[in-house]
Amino acid sequence: MHVYRTHHCSALRKSDVGNTARISGWVHRKRDHGGLLFVDLRDHYGLTQVVCDTDSPAFPVLDGARAESVLTVTGKVVARSDATVNPNLPTGEIELWAAEVSVQSAASELPMPVAGDTEYPEDIRLKYRYLDLRRDRLHRNIVLRSNVIASLRRRMIDQGFTEFQTPILTASSPEGARDFLVPSRMHPGKFYALPQAPQMFKQLLMVAGFDRYFQIAPCFRDEDARADRSPGEFYQLDFEMSFVTQDDVFNAIEPVLAGVFEEFANGKSVTPAGSFPRIPYRESMLKYGNDKPDLRNPIEIVDVTEHFRGSGFGIFAKMVEGGNFVRAIPAPKAGERSRKFFDDMNDWARSEGFAGLGYINIKDGVPAGPIAKNHGEEATAKLIAALGLGPDDGVFFAAGKEADAAKLAGKARTKVGEDLGLIEEGAFKFCWIVDFPMFEYDEEAKQVIFSHNPFSMPQGELEALETKNPLEILAWQYDIVCNGIELSSGAIRNHKPEIMYKAFEIAGYSQEQVDTNFSGMINAFKFGAPPHGGSAPGVDRIVMLLADEPNLREVVLFPMNQKAEDLMMNAPASVSDRQLKELSIKLDLPKPKAG
Repeated sequence: MHVYRTHHCSALRKSDVGNTARISGWVHRKRDHGGLLFVDLRDHYGLTQVVCDTDSPAFPVLDGARAESVLTVTGKVVARSDATVNPNLPTGEIELWAAEVSVQSAASELPMPVAGDTEYPEDIRLKYRYLDLRRDRLHRNIVLRSNVIASLRRRMIDQGFTEFQTPILTASSPEGARDFLVPSRMHPGKFYALPQAPQMFKQLLMVAGFDRYFQIAPCFRDEDARADRSPGEFYQLDFEMSFVTQDDVFNAIEPVLAGVFEEFANGKSVTPAGSFPRIPYRESMLKYGNDKPDLRNPIEIVDVTEHFRGSGFGIFAKMVEGGNFVRAIPAPKAGERSRKFFDDMNDWARSEGFAGLGYINIKDGVPAGPIAKNHGEEATAKLIAALGLGPDDGVFFAAGKEADAAKLAGKARTKVGEDLGLIEEGAFKFCWIVDFPMFEYDEEAKQVIFSHNPFSMPQGELEALETKNPLEILAWQYDIVCNGIELSSGAIRNHKPEIMYKAFEIAGYSQEQVDTNFSGMINAFKFGAPPHGGSAPGVDRIVMLLADEPNLREVVLFPMNQKAEDLMMNAPASVSDRQLKELSIKLDLPKPKAG
């Protein structure tokens, strides 16, 4: 018999009754039923109920074992009575009567319990992450993550991609987020950077003649945390393809994403591969108020600016004359709600930093509210007809500069959808956002800058850059969105040096600056570069969606907290003067703030 186990803790079945078995695991729960001791022993695979009576020599050992102590139990497999069968456990028809128990590791008093669903402060959970990871939900999430990554790999290989590893130490880039810098001992005063993404390396792989690349790539960015963004590091399904159009990229990755989500959707519907909607950026900003729409929400925003030109509702009429916009957010069946619903929405808008929301509530076909009262009966009827509102619907209005009206309307669309129960919870709805603007105007810098990825190919290529208003030029750039979460950005790349120089010139860069900052890539492109494109869906975000978790820390093994601190390993930490001297570094720390 194996020294530690003949079976894992989820393996024993009714067919094993009468056999002697040995299992090892952690003490999950312990219950004393007057002369009988019940212990749930847990390992990676599941639970087995161990039973021991006071006459057994194993009783004192089991009785003295604290929760989370590691035990090895040898005993006889016995069938449970019909009344005590647990249908929720794979091992629920049997129990192991302990004959021999040995303690492999005795647990100290726990700072937080493992059994049960009690929520504990995040700082405790992160400091004792190894205990937190023993809890069922988090354990399942991490196993799910492993299975998702394995599925992604398999599907990418099936699509003809080859996995390569790119460098972790590289050069700092002036573009994008803030880099994590690594000082060089051999080159004093110089620094490596941890890659924000393998962007340049994967493009250089295409220049080197490899056709389809992918990797589960670690990426490092010194940026603040959000629910859908970890501070420090994250992982993405990074891929690139040669001799492809935008359609080719979509056709390659849609089966991978749809397939993985279908495999782990747990009964939820998934947008089928080949039918991800393609929504132009400007249309998305109008209809949904942002560039990552949640298509589970059926509400679409409508521009109603012209309806309020010369309106009797003076506030909106004056704003429209001043060049502002009015966006309508339909609220199906909201007319059946009390006025408090509409007033609460107005208060919510103010709490979000906006002036408020206008509204019309329709009850039994009769529109009410300040806008309906002042806009005019005929004009209100036309507005309601244009929006396709029913006899018990409502509608909210967001007004302001175009960007402000879009932002408020987008937030209101989400809140109305949630408050009215309109979100299709049992679905994963994908879409592509396409036709991003290549450039935008920076009001602070008073100059044209890149909107997103500076290495995207402009639609119309060099001719567009030389003849069109830069703010009207679109890029071959796209985002993948699922349920309102941006999974990744991607693009057909700018692989022609003359087009790249011109694009950077429009954004205020000289040719010398481009040659200095992007020398590796621009030089490579001068030796023959294929048309290429790709993307990099976020692995952490994919798992977060599939696990139905509210933030990434619930699907990452050892995450940092919101302040980018590893409470378990005490990182970041001070280093010795000797280490600093080896690196030719002298610290110049900020002075503590007074008071």
